[in-house]
Amino acid sequence: MSFLRPMAQGAYTLRLRFAEVRAHSVGLAAPLSPEDQCIQSMPDASPTKWHLAHTTWFFETVLLQMHSTGYQPFDARFHFLFNSYYEALGPRHPRPQRGLLTRPSIDEVHAYRQHVDASVMALLEGADDALLRTIEPIVVLGLHHEQQHQELLVTDILHALSCNPLLPAYRPANGPALRLASVAAPARWLRQEGGVVEVGFQSSDEGNDFAFDNETPRHSVLLRPFEIADRLVTCGDYAQFIADGGYQRPDFWLSDGWAAVKANDLRAPAYWLSPDDPRIAQHGASTAGWQVFGLNGVRPMEPEAPVSQLSFYEASAYAEWAGARLPTEFEWEAAIDTPGMAQATGHVWQWTRSSYDPYPGFRPLPGIAAEYNGKFMVGQLILRGGSVATPQGHTRPSYRNFFPPAARWQFTGVRLARDI
Repeated sequence: MSFLRPMAQGAYTLRLRFAEVRAHSVGLAAPLSPEDQCIQSMPDASPTKWHLAHTTWFFETVLLQMHSTGYQPFDARFHFLFNSYYEALGPRHPRPQRGLLTRPSIDEVHAYRQHVDASVMALLEGADDALLRTIEPIVVLGLHHEQQHQELLVTDILHALSCNPLLPAYRPANGPALRLASVAAPARWLRQEGGVVEVGFQSSDEGNDFAFDNETPRHSVLLRPFEIADRLVTCGDYAQFIADGGYQRPDFWLSDGWAAVKANDLRAPAYWLSPDDPRIAQHGASTAGWQVFGLNGVRPMEPEAPVSQLSFYEASAYAEWAGARLPTEFEWEAAIDTPGMAQATGHVWQWTRSSYDPYPGFRPLPGIAAEYNGKFMVGQLILRGGSVATPQGHTRPSYRNFFPPAARWQFTGVRLARDI
């Protein structure tokens, strides 16, 4: 994780931003019971309570203990409990066992947040210009780190709720579950001439000068001419792939992907419910077609909605079936501002065909920030864009998300590309 030329803002503005982001995390957890917030449904996910505590641990450990004279930790034991993977900061509680932390209670975690929040506010209020120049980048870094965990909080609890036979909603829908008859317009292909293009983070005139280190350095890449779809692949599109035997035909799949299909009996995206699923009846839902479990509970599959909760293997297989391919991350970035390009962000993260590798000349920053990105650059695939769970304003065209190819509990989908 890194930052470039921290945003020019005074302590007052920074305090407002800090309060806003911190309050949003608490708001995301508000619909959940204490029992909900303690559960860990798989090793790759974390309990809501842990997310709330870990983001607080960051501000306490990296900011307050290093820059607030006389600061006393809320509870010294939390340093061990809520460290994630920072080897430089010592041992930690094992990640797969975070769901065993019934204590501290959620009330104690909230007290921890309030203690740290008050201390950060006091530090910012009393900082002179020299101290503010030192700590402002750390606060900004911590806020972007917390926004990443806000997204994980939502996707992790959705996975946990999907494991409950009752399929409870994270937040109830405002209206009835209606099956919509509309179908998305056919995708249009947007031609890209290719050539030498610049990719990677570039600061904007609006003062958006933050980026993680894996988005740098900016550099040139050579692209062949290609076409990219103007919209995302929809649920209706993907249902056709299923109906055509997409999960029964190995010729569409990468070897590891086909092995995953067979080993896990995959037949549809992660949260789709087939008409014969016994869990549908208890929700009073129609058994005439696919249902989808999401943040609002069980709802009829909307054919025009972007398909979500796909692994890289499923995205790649669909692209093969469709006579296309996935874009590289550089193609995606070069095409994102093309007139007519829709659904670039705010729907689903979009798998690319690019492995998560360092850019030419990449160097992680010294200190604990060096552990955030660089050491994970193996065995993972890049996603671009941003999803319904991504905090507003958190992403940018150069943002590089990454997950292993089998991951399917995130809001992940498909945009197609093809060669010319």
